[in-house]
Amino acid sequence: MLRDHLIHPPLPDKKYFSIEEANRALPYASRIIHDVREVYRHIVELRRNLEHTEPGDGSSRLERDYESSMDRLSSLIDELHTLGVELKDFEKGLIDFPCVYEDREICLSWRSGDKAIRYWHEIDDGYAGRRDIATLAPAPASTAA
Repeated sequence: MLRDHLIHPPLPDKKYFSIEEANRALPYASRIIHDVREVYRHIVELRRNLEHTEPGDGSSRLERDYESSMDRLSSLIDELHTLGVELKDFEKGLIDFPCVYEDREICLSWRSGDKAIRYWHEIDDGYAGRRDIATLAPAPASTAA
């Protein structure tokens, strides 16, 4: 049974990508995502270390490193937002490129390691609802004689 989706009309001041534009933006976005994933892993490690450190046992150094890493992560996320990309998962390196298809907003989905945009999903479906990008292609014209 097909699920009814809420229709999300495009917003007037929001950046939207075509599949081609998203693919052109991938080299830059993927470098940012690489850094996001590294910084996030470092933050998780620092957080674990801070939880097991007594005051005076180097915790002030860890706290400074943690704050600096959080600032770096925030800066990287801002960079993605400036590009028009939405970060969905720090660990997987999952991002969405907003797109307009059939007068509604959808998301072109990319995950770290993918060579190109291969999936899309409705806004409300998220990662679990990803579908092959080929399903967005227009139906072939009839060749009936």
